[in-house]
Amino acid sequence: MLLNDFLKEWRNGEPCLTVKTSGSTGTPKTMLVEKERMLNSARITCDFLGLTAADTALLCMNLNYIGAKMMVVRSLDRGMKLVTVPPSGHPYADLPAEFRALGRITFAAMVPLQVYNALQVPEETEWLRSIDHLIIGGGGIDERVAQQLKTFPKHVWSTYGMTETLSHIALRRLNGPDASEWYRPFDTVKVGRDAEGCLTIDAPMVHDGLLVTNDRVELLSDGAFRILGRKDNVIVSGGIKIQIEEVEHTLRPFMDKPFLITKAPSEKFGEAVVILTEETDMGQVEEICLNTLPKYWVPRKYVHVDKLPMTETGKPARFNSQFIIHNS
Repeated sequence: MLLNDFLKEWRNGEPCLTVKTSGSTGTPKTMLVEKERMLNSARITCDFLGLTAADTALLCMNLNYIGAKMMVVRSLDRGMKLVTVPPSGHPYADLPAEFRALGRITFAAMVPLQVYNALQVPEETEWLRSIDHLIIGGGGIDERVAQQLKTFPKHVWSTYGMTETLSHIALRRLNGPDASEWYRPFDTVKVGRDAEGCLTIDAPMVHDGLLVTNDRVELLSDGAFRILGRKDNVIVSGGIKIQIEEVEHTLRPFMDKPFLITKAPSEKFGEAVVILTEETDMGQVEEICLNTLPKYWVPRKYVHVDKLPMTETGKPARFNSQFIIHNS
């Protein structure tokens, strides 16, 4: 979708517009969302961050999805100047020269892959460091990336949200004295846990009714929460429940190349742990897993891929069944 197409849809007089879900756990779906609630979401974020007409926002994500649409709505609501570049892994490369200058972009939203790419290029890193408010969403942030972001002088945030909540409902600071692994909901949001330990969200400004997520969380009495992993990212292998994110967290310090954990059907175990990696030395990968992981977490299959499967929004496409069957 082009910006002009979105603006026409926004201004067509209809109360709702369409948006795609990310498809991180299945086929992307189309949702009808209320424009008034999108405005509510935009205002909550802009108020929290203190954004005004003096700010310049960067649109560098796919406008089919809620994260990009909300950047436009925030800009419209606050009268911010909006700079647009085609969605790509390197937004800086397509920026007009005048906006490459340090401090010219004051507000940006990116997916983790875009941030990772920028951190590999010194010039892009310095530009990224100059952004007053950088919000990162659409997927988990690698710990090595998080360590680099800790030294940034401005404001860097990890966001928690989904299409159903019209972008984020909670933020956690990644740098400065307030850096934390705990997300803190906006004042208009109440959170809880269901019987399976999954986060529940009551956000009447952006969503009608209680929303039950698939994210297993640890919850503090003040409403702050920490993500443990997705309920649908549990592998049941030989009767043992294995949380995919915990396996990846344990392996990450020892893996030089990108990787992800997924699963495949197993006649013996029901489900088997599978590792997909861009590493070519599979013997080395197997040795790392054997020396690092508990016995029941060790992958049963090791699969080399040229590029990890990802969704359009940069999330791991873990359960692409055709991909797993093809490589089994």
